[in-house]
Amino acid sequence: MTSISHGEMIRLRYLTMANACSLLSISPQVQGSNPRMNIYLARLICKSSWCLVTPPLSSQGDKHNEIDFEFLGNLSGDPYIMHTNVFSQGKGGREQQFYLWFDPTADFHTYSLLWNPQQIMFSVDGTPVRVFKNSEDLGVAYPKNQAMRIYSSLWNADNWATRGGAVKIDWSKSPFEASYGNFKAETCSASSDCSVNSWYGAEALESSEQQKLEWVRENYMIYNYCSDSKRFPQGFPAECTR
Repeated sequence: MTSISHGEMIRLRYLTMANACSLLSISPQVQGSNPRMNIYLARLICKSSWCLVTPPLSSQGDKHNEIDFEFLGNLSGDPYIMHTNVFSQGKGGREQQFYLWFDPTADFHTYSLLWNPQQIMFSVDGTPVRVFKNSEDLGVAYPKNQAMRIYSSLWNADNWATRGGAVKIDWSKSPFEASYGNFKAETCSASSDCSVNSWYGAEALESSEQQKLEWVRENYMIYNYCSDSKRFPQGFPAECTR
C-alpha cells in the first residue's frame, strides 16, 4: 500500500482487464463534516474508452453519499469529457458533463471541491464549473452526516463511458496512466468548530466566480440532467429550480 501526503505525487497505472488500480484515504476524511480539497492531475493518458475517477469523496453502504469528478475516455482526437455527479442517501443521477478548455494530458491542473452545508462547488484551476445547492427545504437529500473517504481510481467503464458504450477499450494501448500531486485538504470534523474556516459559511459565489461559472456553462457544458426532458418527461428534479 502506498500512502500520499500533502504535496506528494503518486501515479496510477491500469494494465489489463484483470487489474484495476486505485488509491484511497486510510481513515475517513469527513465525519459528518465538510472539506475543501485540491488535487493536481497530470498526464491523463486514456488512449481508449475507459474512465478515470478523481478525486471523489464517498461513504459506504446502500444510502451512501458521493461527490464525483470523472474523466471519460475518448477516441483519438476527440476531446476528453469531464463528468460530475452527486449522490445523497444512495441516490445519484445528477450528472453534468463538460469539455475542458485545455488538454488535460499535457500538464498538471487543479481540480477542487468545496463542500459546506450550503453548497458543493466543483472548480478547475480556480474556475467554478458546477454548483450543487443544498435543497433540503425542497425535500432533496443533501450529502452530510456520513464518514467519507477520498477515492481515486482507473477503471473499465466501456459499457457506458464512450458514446454510450458503443466504443470499447483497446487494450493494446495499455498501460493507461494518471498522475496525482500536490494534494491538499482542509476538513473539519463533527467534534470541532467548523465556523472558524472561511469557506464553511460561504452561501453564494462572488460576482467574479458567478461570471466564470456562466462562461463555462455557455461554452463547455455538453450535458445537464436538469435540461434532459426525455429523461424527465414528468418534470425535472426539485433541485433543478436552484
